[in-house]
Amino acid sequence: CVSASWAHPQASRGSHIMLSLALTLPAFLPGQGMGMRRGVASGVTMAAKQTPHGGTLVDLFSSDAAAAAASADIKVELTDRQSCDVELLCNGGFSPLTGFMNEAEYNSVVEDMKLPSGLIFGLPVVMDTGDANVKVGSKLLLTYQGTDMAVMTVESLFTPDKPKECLNCYGTASIEHPGVRMVAMERGSTYVGGPLQGLGVPTRDFPCATPKEVRETLPDGADVVAFQCRNPVHRAHYELFTRALDAPNVGEDAVVLVHPTCGPTQEEDIPGSVRHKTYVVLQDETKDTPSGKRTRWAFLPYSMHMAGPREAIHHMMIRKNFGCTHFIIGRDMAGSKSSVTGDDFYGAFEAQDLAKARADELGVQAVPSLNLVCDPDGNYITADEAKEKGIEVMKLSGTKFRKMLRAGEEIPEWFAFKSVVDVLRAEWK
Repeated sequence: CVSASWAHPQASRGSHIMLSLALTLPAFLPGQGMGMRRGVASGVTMAAKQTPHGGTLVDLFSSDAAAAAASADIKVELTDRQSCDVELLCNGGFSPLTGFMNEAEYNSVVEDMKLPSGLIFGLPVVMDTGDANVKVGSKLLLTYQGTDMAVMTVESLFTPDKPKECLNCYGTASIEHPGVRMVAMERGSTYVGGPLQGLGVPTRDFPCATPKEVRETLPDGADVVAFQCRNPVHRAHYELFTRALDAPNVGEDAVVLVHPTCGPTQEEDIPGSVRHKTYVVLQDETKDTPSGKRTRWAFLPYSMHMAGPREAIHHMMIRKNFGCTHFIIGRDMAGSKSSVTGDDFYGAFEAQDLAKARADELGVQAVPSLNLVCDPDGNYITADEAKEKGIEVMKLSGTKFRKMLRAGEEIPEWFAFKSVVDVLRAEWK
């Protein structure tokens, strides 16, 4: 979500941003420890200020993809979620990992949110199987929708403690949580660990630049503030991430990297192809404005876990590999509600609190999001200012917005960009 405040107010749940999908939809360029124990992973020369997680940006892509593919003895078709993990492993988004976690690494991350080397790591990155033919030493050809993505050499087969994984990573073992349902019902009973050799990248709805490619677009020596979301960007979001450049812990010449996720999200979310079109038109509409000139865009092949505080750490770590020094943390970041009761699984500021507490260890600073409201003149101000001055604010719920959109009613421009609304009307049914 995109609401909270720079400080940590003792805010009630009713005091957050009073607009748009900011309320109802979560927030979105073109040795010895993990990553060193297996084979050779080539490093990438850095172009941006930020050091990759673990010190080296991993690149697992093979110089002879055909030969690597020919060495495989079992073919495995990846799920959407697994394909995202493979892509981020191969391009360095999950640096310093060089493959799916083995049992020791998995247990360490589940238990302590750290790799065995002591390096902080938000969530386990695992491959599962139910195929009895997969053995230690097997070479798996990992394919996705016609693309050979990687060859995995199996080094570890183990039975995970799924209840513990869910309790530690998601804070609950209830299948009312979408992440728990994924672990319990989508993943097989056996996890598979081992290094990867990258072969190719599938064509996705979004063109996903690698960490190296994104870094090459960033200014040398400047802070880079990442903004993550999985839905279209409306006015409140745009004001939030452009104003984040003025946060007290952000440097003067900073830029913002808008970095939406494009992997599987939740069933009610807008399809990726539609979201991508909204980002493209908004980027074009704002590119020549002062804020637009300080904004970079890229897309991330990542599948949300809705793991709240732990996932906030995971997102910060990934964006660190893409060159970001700061990360905007909104109210209830990566949060989720019970599919039965509708109750929140996490407190409104749990993700912010954990991110701020671990920021120095992680090497990425948290930027809590502003609590913005819109005044009658269409200007965005903080909720504190509105309250202090007795200014009445305009409100439009996400539910009402969707009804107006489907009914063909005019959407106020204080709420949404016309170009984005036009795409949603044409593409989203």
